Amino acid sequence: MSQAFVKEEDAQWLHDVPPTIGALINYLTNENNGIRVYEQKTFFHPKEKREVHQMSNGLVYAKDDQGKWYIVW
Repeated sequence: MSQAFVKEEDAQWLHDVPPTIGALINYLTNENNGIRVYEQKTFFHPKEKREVHQMSNGLVYAKDDQGKWYIVW
């Protein structure tokens, strides 16, 4: 009798992505079915009081005080 092995999905959450722009780009490209996502501009966001990254997928990302990525709403 054989056993079936089911591999869990290698899903990664945004907050688990290392705190580098390169890692963010790789993560977003992977989430975008391999279509390259790139940084359009970086600027200081007065409401967030931190540097944010506007990406080609139409969203803006920043890192919190612990270096975890999040989407700026």
